[in-house]
Amino acid sequence: MQAANPLKTTSIRRLGPLDLGRVREEILAIPQAEWDSENAGKPNRNYGALDEAQHIVFRFISNVNDWRQHYDRPMWEKWRDRLEPLMRRAVEPYGYANGTFSRVLLAKMPPGGRIHPHIDANPAARWPHKIHIPIQTNDQVSFYIGETPYHLEVGQAYEVNNLGMHAVANLGGTQRIHLIFEYYDDVR
Repeated sequence: MQAANPLKTTSIRRLGPLDLGRVREEILAIPQAEWDSENAGKPNRNYGALDEAQHIVFRFISNVNDWRQHYDRPMWEKWRDRLEPLMRRAVEPYGYANGTFSRVLLAKMPPGGRIHPHIDANPAARWPHKIHIPIQTNDQVSFYIGETPYHLEVGQAYEVNNLGMHAVANLGGTQRIHLIFEYYDDVR
């Protein structure tokens, strides 16, 4: 099995502030019918811990054993020019010469929703950094690493520990939407 990347965080790493600009407005304007349609065909639909979250998956891995093997879904073509500059600004602290995004998705959780405690167990999750950019949240959303709750703020980028037990609870009255992606230095 592939060793874990020793540069991954073991909790939460704040990567810094981001100007979300119009991208935030455009994401918030995605019609519910589009969320429903994309969620119905998402490649991560069999990941039980994620059942209460809807996803729009732009890019996904094609081999659960290798994060370097990924493919673009149709929505990536529509959103790439808007999302990729934001994602590149978020990962500037890493300074990678050949930085690559293997998974890219939006995740929406309803009020009262939960993502149950889990570890991203497939081998393809062991090397890339897992990055979250909150697009919409409320003060009662907690991202847990183990038993420790964290509040991830809109306008910030974070790396989260996906190899430790983690979970999310939205106890507030509004939905929580995050842009989530995996990032690594492709030094082949």
